[in-house]
Amino acid sequence: MKTMTCRQLGGPCEQPLTGETADDAIKAQDRHLRDAVKAGDNIHEQAHKEMKDRWKHPKRSMDWYSATKKAFAKIPEG
Repeated sequence: MKTMTCRQLGGPCEQPLTGETADDAIKAQDRHLRDAVKAGDNIHEQAHKEMKDRWKHPKRSMDWYSATKKAFAKIPEG
């Protein structure tokens, strides 16, 4: 299991997000952003919008995805 923070994934906070894979951590961030916005957290609203909009630009989204997977791979197990 590895941990990345919301900030490491492009969000505004230090909430730890764990997963066996980078995809797991990305999905955890997606849930975290959605939950924060539903709870009225305006700070996370922009990050949530950026996450949704990211996939409208395939090249940019794949660059982010590749960079995230590389960063995740460098994190020691723990």
